Amino acid sequence: MTETILILQPIGAELRDIITAELPPGFVASFTESDEPAALKAKLADADYVVFWDIGLPADLLHAAPRLKLAHKWGVGVENIDIDVARARSIQVARTPGGNAIPVAEFAVGLMIATGRRIVTAHNSMVEGRWAKNDIWRRSIMLSGKTVGIVGLGAIGKEVAKRLPGFGCTVLYNTRTPLSAAEAAALGVTYRSLEALLAEADFVCLCCPLTAETRGMIAAPQLATMKPGSILVNVARGGIVVEADLVAALRDGPLAGAAIDVFEPEPPDPANPLLHMDNVIVTPHCASTAFENSATGVRHWLANIGRVARGEALPVTDRVL
Repeated sequence: MTETILILQPIGAELRDIITAELPPGFVASFTESDEPAALKAKLADADYVVFWDIGLPADLLHAAPRLKLAHKWGVGVENIDIDVARARSIQVARTPGGNAIPVAEFAVGLMIATGRRIVTAHNSMVEGRWAKNDIWRRSIMLSGKTVGIVGLGAIGKEVAKRLPGFGCTVLYNTRTPLSAAEAAALGVTYRSLEALLAEADFVCLCCPLTAETRGMIAAPQLATMKPGSILVNVARGGIVVEADLVAALRDGPLAGAAIDVFEPEPPDPANPLLHMDNVIVTPHCASTAFENSATGVRHWLANIGRVARGEALPVTDRVL
């Protein structure tokens, strides 16, 4: 019997081809053409498995999927699925930890450099016919030799940390469960409380999940304690930062700049001030979306779908429910 895997999000032909090429025998992929709820519900009616990422699974969509065995997040954050409904329906929920860690870490370091060195501002000045060399020089901040604070030291945070020694950075971290002394020494990182990290770091990189504990964690009181002239990079989730407070900290200090890949909501309102500040780089939640990493992610969630189909347990690292 053939089982159906629904890709909940409209995607391009190139990604469809990758998914189709990786499908094992016994499965067929179903693709959505629209993100309208009625269209999604119609597709979910025949789905045995669903893969989701930007488009989530609230209660009404889960109830529209009577055959659903597994909802698999292509990514790690599961704040956009109704866990209580999934549990009540005995729908398993899984994620792909580590699958996008390297692309996100690479992007995060790139944002640190681009924001500090005003690369986007320099580019825009050239496009506009200006030669803003002196202004860029005056406002340029190097990554080399700086203190970088990483908030959240899961797979992504660790990959960010691995990429910083080449710049001669001192790396601080904050996470719910600190590493052992041996692990910290091997990674070259030092634990700090969130308050101490914010006060000491020249660059702060948010890599933590969005939870009840982390929602709004970076607000006016925390931003006010950050080191004057520091830069905030958020490749985690938009809800971790109170955007209005961040705007104020960028306008009035102490922040020199910010790079924001994630927003709440997404996409952001075009009038969002963060989209119109010359000391901010904004990107469309694309840190994890490296084309050449796509097949790795597809194989990850297909392996878990295969396990559920065979009645096997999901890996502890991947299982949410």
